[in-house]
Amino acid sequence: MNIPIYQASVPVLVRFLKALDRMLDKAVIFTAGKQEKSAVKVEETLIRSRLAVDMFDFARQIQITTDMAKGCGARLAGVEIPKYDDTEASLAELKSRVAKTIAFLESLDANAFAGAEARTVQLKTGGREVSFSGQDYLLGFVFPNFYFHLTTAYNIMRQSGVELGKMDLLAT
Repeated sequence: MNIPIYQASVPVLVRFLKALDRMLDKAVIFTAGKQEKSAVKVEETLIRSRLAVDMFDFARQIQITTDMAKGCGARLAGVEIPKYDDTEASLAELKSRVAKTIAFLESLDANAFAGAEARTVQLKTGGREVSFSGQDYLLGFVFPNFYFHLTTAYNIMRQSGVELGKMDLLAT
């Protein structure tokens, strides 16, 4: 089966970003329902939560998830990557970041992805420069990183008490 790289990337990333947005809606409800007077503190605690001391916190997990998605779309379409400040300090700001990323991906022209599977993608990661074909970049770098950080954000929400299930993560 031969799938155009646009179809293999943008709709998939958008689907899971929309699932993330719905999970963030549940996190908003959860924090608002926790002792009305201390809802802000509950929200701040969630945003700073992490699964282990040497892992990024919840906000950073969302930032990296969106960075992976927008970077992928831009690199494969041959356009400039939107720059976002990593300053989100509330669930509303994280939801806004997810919404901006979805809007960016949905604005991309599918025709710009023609030949992107063979296009060379170069980027710096871990202090070194790496080079991929577009297909290897999507399948071997973007998807594993995107799903890792998305799943880690899901797990932090679950650990914090947000009522989520597997179907929330699977975007169904």
